Amino acid sequence: MNIFRIFFVNFASNESLLMDITFSDIIAILPFILIPIISALVGWVTNVLALKMTFFPLEYIGVKPFGWQGIIPSKAQKMATISVDLMTSKLVNVTDIFSQVDPKIVSDEMQSGILKLSKEITDEIMLSQAAPIWKNIPQAARDVVYYKLADDLPEIIEQIMLDIKTDITSLFDLKALVLSVLKNDKALINQIFLGVGKNEFRFIELSGLYFGFLFGLIQMAVFFFYDPWWILPVFGLIVGFATNYLAIKLIFRPINPIKLFGLTFQGVFLKRQNEVSDEYAKIITARILTTETIFDFILRGPDPQKFSNLIKKQIDQFVYSLLNVSGALSDFLHKNKRIEYIKNIAHYRLLEELPISIQDVFNYADDALDIKNILSSRMKALSKLEFEQFLRPVFKEDEYKLILVGAFLGALAGLAQYFIFFY
Repeated sequence: MNIFRIFFVNFASNESLLMDITFSDIIAILPFILIPIISALVGWVTNVLALKMTFFPLEYIGVKPFGWQGIIPSKAQKMATISVDLMTSKLVNVTDIFSQVDPKIVSDEMQSGILKLSKEITDEIMLSQAAPIWKNIPQAARDVVYYKLADDLPEIIEQIMLDIKTDITSLFDLKALVLSVLKNDKALINQIFLGVGKNEFRFIELSGLYFGFLFGLIQMAVFFFYDPWWILPVFGLIVGFATNYLAIKLIFRPINPIKLFGLTFQGVFLKRQNEVSDEYAKIITARILTTETIFDFILRGPDPQKFSNLIKKQIDQFVYSLLNVSGALSDFLHKNKRIEYIKNIAHYRLLEELPISIQDVFNYADDALDIKNILSSRMKALSKLEFEQFLRPVFKEDEYKLILVGAFLGALAGLAQYFIFFY
C-alpha cells in the first residue's frame, strides 16, 4: 500500500490525525493532489499546441519527413478552393451584385477626368496622324474638338459600363479572383479562419483545461488504488486525446439546439452565426472583394483581352465624334487612310486610362455593390448545416492529426509527471 493510501486509511480511522499532520506529510501527498491540476494543464497545453500546429508555421520547417507545416498552410490551394466554392455557390451572385450599378451614375462620377482624358487622347491622335493640320489650326478650333469629345465621351463610358453589366459573368470570374488572392497568401487564409473562429478556438483551449481537470480527478482516484508507472502516461494520453476530441465535436455538435434538463445545447460555432457572418463579410470585403480589386480584375486581368474586345465597338463611336467635328480633318484622315491607326490609338489609350479614371467611381461603387451587407445577410440566412461548412473544413480532413498530437503530447506529459513526482 503506497504512502497515499496509508495516510488516508489512518486518517479515516483516527480523525485526531488531522491535528498531527506535519509539513512533511503535506509535501508527501502534494504530488497526489497535483494530479488533476497537472491534468488540466496538460489538457490546456495540448489543445493550444494542437491549434498552433493547425495554422503554423506557414512554411515547412525541418527535413521531410521530420518536420511540420501548419495543416491549413500546407493545404492552401485546397482550403482556398473550398472557401471559394462555398462563397460562389451560396453567398455571392455576380449578376445580382452588378445589377445595382447605374452606368449613368458611373459616367457622371467620372466627369471630372473626362475632359482631361478626351484632350490627351485627341492631342495624341492628331499629332501622330494629322500633325500638319492640327498644329496650324487656331486654339479656339482645337477647343471645339476638345469640348465636343468631352460631351460625347460620357455616353461612350456609360455604354461601356452597360456592356460590362450585360456581360459581367464573362468579364468577371469571381472564383478566379478569390483564388488568385488566397492561393498565394497563406497568412490571409489563416486570418479568415482565425477571424471567423476566434471564439471557437478559445473554447478549444479553455475546454482542455476544464476537461483535463475532470479527467484528472478520475486519474487521481485510479492512481490512489493502482499506481504502476504506466498509469500516468496512459491517462495523459487519454486526457490529450479526449480533450481535443470533445472540444472539436462540441464546436459543431449538436447542429440544431436541443434541450436537456432545462438547458439548451448547440455547437458553439453554430450559436454565433450572426456574429461570424459579420466578421467574415468584414474580412472578405477588406482584403479580397474590394471595389478596387474587382474593377481592376475586370479591366486588366487575368484575361484582359475580354475587356479589350468589349470596348472595341465603342471606339468607332469615339472616332466618329472626333472626325465629325471638322470636315477638313475628316477628309485628310480618310484620304490618307489613317482611320484604323486612329482607332488603334484610341483603343490603346482608353485601355490605359480607364483603370485610372475609374477610381473616381469607387465611393459610389462601394455603396452600390454593397458586398459586405450582401455577404453578411446571406450568410446569416444559411441553414445550420450549410453554415457549419465555413469552419468545418479546417478540422474535417485532418482532425485526427490534432487529436493524435494531443494524445502524444499528453502521454509525454504523463510520463514526465511520473518521473518528476513519483519515481
